[in-house]
Amino acid sequence: MNSLEDEKIAAVLARLHREAEADPERWVQDKTTTSKDLVRMGDLYLGITAAEGKLLYLLARCRQARRIVEFGASYGISTLYLAAAARDNHGSLMTTEVHPRKCAAIQATIHSTGLTDVVHLLAGDARETLGGIGGNVDFVFLDGWKSLYLPVLNILRPKLRYGALIMADNITHSAAQAYCAAVRDPDSGFISTTLGQQELSYYDRKDV
Repeated sequence: MNSLEDEKIAAVLARLHREAEADPERWVQDKTTTSKDLVRMGDLYLGITAAEGKLLYLLARCRQARRIVEFGASYGISTLYLAAAARDNHGSLMTTEVHPRKCAAIQATIHSTGLTDVVHLLAGDARETLGGIGGNVDFVFLDGWKSLYLPVLNILRPKLRYGALIMADNITHSAAQAYCAAVRDPDSGFISTTLGQQELSYYDRKDV
C-alpha cells in the first residue's frame, strides 16, 4: 500500500480539497516581498488540485527522492502528497510557510496524519529558514510567493543533488517570469519543460 491510500492521509486530503474549493478564483498581486506582504494571503488555501498532487507524488517516487523541499505549504495540501512520497521513499520533507495561522494548521495536520517523523516545518521567511538545511536535495516544489521562486532556487542550488527535479507552480504569473527565464536558459544547468501551469526542471549540472 502506498501512503496516499493511508486512511488518515486520504481523509485529511479529501477534507482539505473540499475546503480549498471555496477559495475565490483570483490571482494574487505579487509586486513586493516584504514580510507584511508575504503573510497577507493567510485566509486562502491556494491549494493544488488532486491531479497535481498525484503528479507530485509520482515524480518524487520515480526520482526516489529521499530529501524533499517545499516552498510555500499554505494549509498543507501539497505537503501531504510530498510527505506521502517521502515516507514511501524512506526519506523526509522540509516544508516552509510564513503565515502563523497556516503554520499552526500544518502542524495539526502533520500530527493527525501520523507524519511527524517525516515532515519538518520551517516557519518563517524561506529566504532565512532554508539557508541552514543540508545538501543532497532530490526534489523541490515551489508554490509560495512567485517573485521569490528565483531567490529560493538560488539558495537551494548549492544543496541540489545531480539529477534533482524542481517543480514550480503557477508559472504563467508575471512574477514567476524571472524564474522561468533562469531555468530555461541553455547555460543554466537545468533542462526544463512547461506542463500547463507548471515548470518541471531537471538539474543536469555534474560539476557542483
